[in-house]
Amino acid sequence: MRRWGSDQLIQTGRGSSHLWLFLMLSAIVTSAAWAQTLSIDTANSKLTVRAFKSGLFSGFADNHEIEAPITGGSVDETAGHVKFVVESQRMKVLDPQMKASRREEVQQRMLGPEVLDVTHFPQITFESTSVERPDKETFVIHGKLTLRGTTQAVVVNVRRENGSYTGKCTLKQSEFGIAPISIAGGTVKVKDELLVEFDVRTVAAGAAGSK
Repeated sequence: MRRWGSDQLIQTGRGSSHLWLFLMLSAIVTSAAWAQTLSIDTANSKLTVRAFKSGLFSGFADNHEIEAPITGGSVDETAGHVKFVVESQRMKVLDPQMKASRREEVQQRMLGPEVLDVTHFPQITFESTSVERPDKETFVIHGKLTLRGTTQAVVVNVRRENGSYTGKCTLKQSEFGIAPISIAGGTVKVKDELLVEFDVRTVAAGAAGSK
């Protein structure tokens, strides 16, 4: 049976300390390598707002499809953080079935003081406060949305698939100080609730700096 002397025990203890130190440093380096903030690919990301008609004579009204281009932002899965910015003046009413003149009227009303008031509130921003991850490919993002100068807490369900983050959420215009548009004595109006759909893509690590 082999007996260990005190010198051997001391050397063994030092060796174990060095091993643990090496493993800890390796873990830190590995975490740093994966913890990266990726910029949102603004050219290939898409955010769409849908407004729906209601009222007694809603058959004579229109649903609205609105493009809201993301102009900046980032995603960091490891840190559980996401943020983005939409320039409100760049939002555009699509409504392909609507006459061009009518579509322009809707566009101007949307950008004007009744709705977005882009002169006083040029940006719409979102920033996460916490992220839950039920599984590898899904996220429940809690965050704060600032629209028309008002900030409200929102919850967004997101799924990662084929290199993009997709999902949808609903918002109430009235919670942001916007009165849903109503005409003809309220017999034709837009619902308070809006549907927001998105498909967000990120720029590959290193790609942003190479442009």
